[in-house]
Formats: sequence, structure tokens, C-alpha cells
Amino acid sequence: MRFNNILVVCVGNICRSPTAEYLLKKRLSEAGSSATVRSAGLSALVDKGVEANALALLQEQGVDASDHKARQVNATMLAEADLVLAMEEGHIRALHQISPAARGKCFLLGKWLNDREIPDPYRKSRAMFESVYELIDDSTEQWQKMIG
Repeated sequence: MRFNNILVVCVGNICRSPTAEYLLKKRLSEAGSSATVRSAGLSALVDKGVEANALALLQEQGVDASDHKARQVNATMLAEADLVLAMEEGHIRALHQISPAARGKCFLLGKWLNDREIPDPYRKSRAMFESVYELIDDSTEQWQKMIG
């Protein structure tokens, strides 16, 4: 199956999902994919940019996420997505409630890392952000291999 429209979801859409969005965009672009990758939050801090620690970690890897604005996930976004990647099992359950039709296309970002959930680093230490970044980086690498 070809994934042309990928949606990455977390809670606030300022830490985990934008980090995954921009890393996956970069990886897919480098692999020659034209897939669209976007992100949204279940309780989005609408119009906020990427949290400072998450933004700094991306910038240190040469990834510019300065134009990100948090968005609230909705049924239309879920309907348009070919693949929805969430950080935690609870997020997948919430997405199924928003759109029962999204069942079958919602997976953990950490699926290829033994269904690893990605913990929320919001308001935690820089070290926690670094740990979460590594998990997201590893997860997006695995998805890029699967997606192409």
C-alpha cells in the first residue's frame, strides 16, 4: 500500500508529533518519496510553535521546524490520512472515537520498536527530550524503511 498522506498525532502537537512529522518528512524526502506528512494534537495548543527543547533538538540535526503551528485533530484529517501514527495506545483509542472509520490505519509510531509507546516530555528535563527524540528518530527511521 502506498501512503501519500500521513498524519502524526500526540496530545498538544508541540513536542512529539511535530518532531516526528519533521523527521519523517526529511527521511521520506531524502528517499525520494512525495508523501505529505502533517501532525495534529488530541488537545492541541492551537497555533503554538514547537516547544523550545524539541525545536532545539531538531535544529541541532539540521531540521527547521520553525514554521510549525499546532493543530487540533479532527475527523476530516483522519479521513484524508492513509496512515495515522500516534505516540500512545490511549491516543489510538481516542482517534477511533473521533473517527471509527480510522480503525485499521492508526498505529503506534513505535510499532517497529516492539510497539513502543513514546512518553510525553512536555515540561520535563532536556535529558527527557533527548531520550524521546532518540525514540522518535529510531521510529521514523523504521517507518521510512516500511514506507519507502
